Amino acid sequence: MKSLKKAFAAGLAAATMLSMAACGSSSSAQGTDESDEQITLNVWAWEPTLTDVAEAFEEENPNITIEITNAGTADDQYKALNNAISAGNGAPDVAQVEYYAISQYALNGSLLDLSDLGASEYDDFYTPGTWSSVNVNDGIYGLPMDSGPMALFYNKAIFDQAGVTEPPTTMDEYYEAAKKIHALGDDYYITADSGEAYVEELMIWIAGGHPFKVDGENIEIDLLNDSGYQTFKEYWQKMIDEGLIDTKTVRWSDEWSRSLNEGTLASLTIGAWMASMLDDNAPDQSGNWRVAATPQFDADNVSNAEDGGSTLGIMASSDKVEAAWKFIDFASHSDEGIKIRVDQGQFPADKATLASDDFKNKTDAYFGDQKFNEVLSEAADTVNTEWQFLPYDVYARSIFGDSAGQAAVGGTTFDEGYQTWEDQLKQYGVDQGYTVQ
Repeated sequence: MKSLKKAFAAGLAAATMLSMAACGSSSSAQGTDESDEQITLNVWAWEPTLTDVAEAFEEENPNITIEITNAGTADDQYKALNNAISAGNGAPDVAQVEYYAISQYALNGSLLDLSDLGASEYDDFYTPGTWSSVNVNDGIYGLPMDSGPMALFYNKAIFDQAGVTEPPTTMDEYYEAAKKIHALGDDYYITADSGEAYVEELMIWIAGGHPFKVDGENIEIDLLNDSGYQTFKEYWQKMIDEGLIDTKTVRWSDEWSRSLNEGTLASLTIGAWMASMLDDNAPDQSGNWRVAATPQFDADNVSNAEDGGSTLGIMASSDKVEAAWKFIDFASHSDEGIKIRVDQGQFPADKATLASDDFKNKTDAYFGDQKFNEVLSEAADTVNTEWQFLPYDVYARSIFGDSAGQAAVGGTTFDEGYQTWEDQLKQYGVDQGYTVQ
């Protein structure tokens, strides 16, 4: 398979510096570690709770020092990883990788298969959605660290004001709620989509879609004929045509946070991790928000999606595999490592924590003292595990806005935009050495 250098030669300056900073961190693959040898592990991660995890790990393993380098964002880190992979040096020992990016780094040989290290025994430990995401071609390429089963976060005060007394359970009910909310004023919307992959791909997933099929180096991409895409397209087009979706506000922008805080953006269908972040984006709405299950296109066939969440993987170039395994096992599989992260608001990926009374009975004044984790725990059980990510999904999402994403903002039709995206994805796959149809 061709090198990824062609696609990722250009990176941010910060990403390049990150690669250089760890230039001597790893060399030959799968070296051995002496238990009394002083070892420094280079870990690239943006998740802040790993700092406390690393401190606890070092107390139990005094011969291992964890050096965490934060590139700033996941996208910045992927640029740095791609630069290091292309250069053939400078990669870390351990990297945080989101579920949608796992297959890319697994299939290009950058991540180590963890099966023989003990990961093959963990299949019943994690939720089905997260476990299926780290399994690629019969290999296991990361330990799930957190998860993002989707749920409906909604502003109950605004819903009540609009006459929506119960959260919608179906997309038909969601449509009716959207009309009532928009009737409150021109600035009021049930949701926003400015043509973002993070919104639309997940809606297709919820609709039961399966547009990408990956079998090793063989890829099938069929967006326009996919039933999930067709369901999403018809529904989303109707919502946009009737002016029920805010198509101007970009997720995570200042305007987006302001809309949440003012109550004009009344709900989010988003990953469970939003429970720990919503108060930062909408502090003035404390006590008004609630959590409900993701509305369904087909109430008889529940299909949920996984929005975000990440793993810890070992880079194939690391010569400190034993120590690296100890660290990711502690962070993602031990009771202590998991508790440190969950206590700081991260949403777990393991079944035991999700099923525990301590977790499910947690309340928060921000959510009106609702036991919101009960809803989110159930959401984790409904993720559709048939969804597959492309082995270059990082690239796919980076070009979405200029092709498929234009449909939401009126720049093209959904079919034309998604056809352009499909054509680009097929050509890119061929350029990378895949067999694509």
